Amino acid sequence: MVTGELKSKIDSLWEIFWTGGLTNPLDVIEQMTYLMFIHDLDDADNTRAKEAAMLGLPYESVFAKEVKIGDRTVDGSQLKWSVFHDFPAGKMYSTVQEWVFPFIKELHGDKESAYSKYMGDAIFKIPTPLMLDKIVTAMDGIYEQMAQLKAADTRGDVYEYLLSKIATAGVNGQFRTPRHIIRMMVDLMEPKADEIVCDPACGTSGFLVAVSDYLKENRKQEVFFNRQNKDHYMNHMFHGYDMDRTMLRIGAMNMMTHGVDNPFIEYRDSLSDQNPDRDKYSLILANPPFKGSLDADIVSTDLLKVCKTKKTELLFLALFLRMLKVGGRCACIVPDGVLFGSSTAHKAIRKELIENNRLEAVISMPSGVFKPYAGVSTAILIFTKTGHGGTDKVWFYDMKADGFSLDDKRSETKENDIPDIIARFRALDAEDGRARTEQSFFVPKGEIVANDYDLSINKYKQTEYKPVEYPPTSEILANIKALEAEIGMELAELEEMLK
Repeated sequence: MVTGELKSKIDSLWEIFWTGGLTNPLDVIEQMTYLMFIHDLDDADNTRAKEAAMLGLPYESVFAKEVKIGDRTVDGSQLKWSVFHDFPAGKMYSTVQEWVFPFIKELHGDKESAYSKYMGDAIFKIPTPLMLDKIVTAMDGIYEQMAQLKAADTRGDVYEYLLSKIATAGVNGQFRTPRHIIRMMVDLMEPKADEIVCDPACGTSGFLVAVSDYLKENRKQEVFFNRQNKDHYMNHMFHGYDMDRTMLRIGAMNMMTHGVDNPFIEYRDSLSDQNPDRDKYSLILANPPFKGSLDADIVSTDLLKVCKTKKTELLFLALFLRMLKVGGRCACIVPDGVLFGSSTAHKAIRKELIENNRLEAVISMPSGVFKPYAGVSTAILIFTKTGHGGTDKVWFYDMKADGFSLDDKRSETKENDIPDIIARFRALDAEDGRARTEQSFFVPKGEIVANDYDLSINKYKQTEYKPVEYPPTSEILANIKALEAEIGMELAELEEMLK
């Protein structure tokens, strides 16, 4: 979450746009996003050049050649943020407008790529050189502050804060998933080098970025020193869909600055008949929208066969099962209502997960995880598509703390169950003997079936009541009388002093 000095710097930058005549919040966010991408492109290019030099691998900078726009050419190095930000206002403005914007629009050679699709209609809307100069200076200050914070994904927090300024943010359930929760889910799933990963409600591609980061940190040798695996990582591994073009544009740029050349990021209503994907993905990570408008007429009929409902959270679960290959795994966030809802559709999707596939884990999260944007209680479901059952027992974990306070401030705290969740999930055999009074335990399938497939942890958790020893009534009364006598004496002394 953005706080303190960084928040005030972003507010000041927003004010520069506002006073300069750009008053539509979406326009402001788009222009900021383009400029952040231009800055990040320079940073990412420098980082990759250093990595290649360390590893002794060849690397050609995207800024290395002369750039041709129309019938004119310019030295590519002039288009780097670190170069043009020192130009006088007039020269900077003409460079960004006439060269940098056309350059980033044409950056990806593949005209069918996600990046080309969502950058193709990018328009430079900043009206004056002085305003651009102020914006670039303000953004340099923001990046300096972000570097000092050294948080895992401050850029994601900045995007979230910007989106919170749009009056419609959150109307369709577009709450950004906290990065530490995303990272926990990725760590639980332990992606491999040959995964085909999808987020059918991808937003800014947070889950996809986290998978790419996980592979860089944990499977670098396997992914980047194998030509076939590297090609798969760059061109075939990552798939994301969303219905918001601004989110898609941010998502495509986010993936590219994290080193994924060609993610498959598409405009698509994942729940509609226009989504042909089935038996395709080996891993789905998602936080689908819990509410918002749904056109019931275009919902895919085969999803309605699994659970006839207008609730998006239930339809997305049916969709994940359809999109996964047999043996494919899913970790997704659902509102608590999915776990215990008593409607026919709620029971049908839970039955489908337990009877026809393998439900592995239910991790209940505290209601403050999504604050300050929403106070909804949520859980993470982890399951594998088998098509023929396989659920013998389900692992439950009652998360009480995620490393941050559960109020609107979300300040960092020492209490954090996430390392324990990951350690226990990776060693489930050791969980067998744990009592229902503990934070995690197994529940056999038969017991869940007998409870109408209820998956709320409170249904199975046992509370341990410790007897409290109180002194006898006569002793309590004697203590009260002694206190009254003492008060009486002190009041008498006070009266004497006032005479």
